[in-house]
Amino acid sequence: MLLIKCPYCEEERPELEFRNAGEAHLVRVASIIDQSDEDFAALLYFRQNPKGLQFERWRHIHGCGRFFNAVRDSVSDKFLTVYKAGEPKPNVEQLITRGTAAEVVVESAAPRAPRAKKAEA
Repeated sequence: MLLIKCPYCEEERPELEFRNAGEAHLVRVASIIDQSDEDFAALLYFRQNPKGLQFERWRHIHGCGRFFNAVRDSVSDKFLTVYKAGEPKPNVEQLITRGTAAEVVVESAAPRAPRAKKAEA
């Protein structure tokens, strides 16, 4: 089971207490009426789903009930950092420099080459 740290409660709790609320840092326009139907549909329904690091919005449903953001690797399901809603995106390069995300970035950035077969004598 995953343990997720809520930045408000400052405790690690089981993943069952949390709900994923989708992609974080979406920019919404001030006037929806000025948008075309295609742009409005894209805002509501279409999200990026990259393999690797993702910025996500989460809610601590069975705790404080507050929304927060997280940087999670979609390959290993590892949370690199969490931060309060409204705070800017953390610098991914700083996470790598601190060493918390080095192994994750290497795994998702460069696929491993297949092993060469040994020649039989």
